[in-house]
Amino acid sequence: MSSETLPPSLRGFLYVVPLYQALTAVWGRQPTAPLVVPSQPPLWAYRLHLYNFRLWHTEDAVRQPGAPAAFIATCKHRIDACNQQRHQQIEQLDAWCYAVLYGPERAVPDAAELHSETPANLLDRLSILTLKVYYMGREAIRQDATAVHRHTCGQRLAVLCEQRADLAECLTRLCRDLWWQRKRFKLYLQFKMYNDPDLNPAIYRHR
Repeated sequence: MSSETLPPSLRGFLYVVPLYQALTAVWGRQPTAPLVVPSQPPLWAYRLHLYNFRLWHTEDAVRQPGAPAAFIATCKHRIDACNQQRHQQIEQLDAWCYAVLYGPERAVPDAAELHSETPANLLDRLSILTLKVYYMGREAIRQDATAVHRHTCGQRLAVLCEQRADLAECLTRLCRDLWWQRKRFKLYLQFKMYNDPDLNPAIYRHR
């Protein structure tokens, strides 16, 4: 399988995975500072990691002991907005992948096996795993923590690194299978209802 080449666009898609590690290391030093996203395509892949990064820190902040109700409500709205943006990036990224894979000269291989998880959904999981690896790594060397804490986090870090490596290989294999038409995928939309005032009864019943 290693001899099966991919077009530059898909190779660039796979290169996003190690770049997530570099971005997290930079952003993690000053998480509240303005975050710079790479300008090269596919832009949605970097924006996806940006929203996952913001979600991570907002989820941390909202769990502060004794946080006032107004702060918790503000965080909840931020979480909802980030989640909605996150899903939009996943959908845009899958649409981009679909356009790369299928077109006038490359019809959808209807006889190929349908893969239920899309490339962008896999990338989303890798983005979150990258954040887990980074922050578990920081806990594993935190000097004001106990030796037991650092040891436990070091063990967990090893598991997370293995999971990330396995998932990255799964994404590479999926891209190859899609390009060489052994598998196919469909574009699915999330149709998130909780933020839509016409679909969430807790909103439209109080108009």
